[in-house]
Amino acid sequence: MKKTIFVILAVFAATVAYAQQPFQEGTTMANLGIGVGTSLNGLGNARPTISIAVDHGFWDVGGPGVISLGGYVGNTGYKYSGMGYTSKWNYMVVGVRGAYHYNGFPSVPELDLYGGLMLAYNFVNYSFDGSGTPISNSYGSGLGLTGFVGARYFFTDNFGAFAELGYGVSALNVGVTFKF
Repeated sequence: MKKTIFVILAVFAATVAYAQQPFQEGTTMANLGIGVGTSLNGLGNARPTISIAVDHGFWDVGGPGVISLGGYVGNTGYKYSGMGYTSKWNYMVVGVRGAYHYNGFPSVPELDLYGGLMLAYNFVNYSFDGSGTPISNSYGSGLGLTGFVGARYFFTDNFGAFAELGYGVSALNVGVTFKF
């Protein structure tokens, strides 16, 4: 009996020790998120922030890690109406990003922890309609370098949830993630 229990524990330990983390070289993952909190300016009522990010594992850096490259698109906006005028702000952030995915938790193969940098362009469109001449411009548009950290947890081999802190269109994005 002791020998059987020992064999079962040894097989379990070996399985856990060699369990594959969800993000490996050649892996592609996509996040679809809703954001809260933003450093983007606007008055009035904001519509929910929506973002899509895709990461592809390009380099296994030895040890517990993979480097990914990918893209990001996010959108939010504000609308203020009052005192005879309407102002609208629309923000579209488009960027390329690189991340390091830490694979040092073989006992939790469903977990992907990552952090990285994003080079993005923030397209800002502002419009004003009220008494006088309507105004529309792209004030505030520009290029920026930002950082982010995040975690994905997979419930199945290809579907999970994620949370990401950093700058995109919001300070915190949460949502679903898909592995291809």
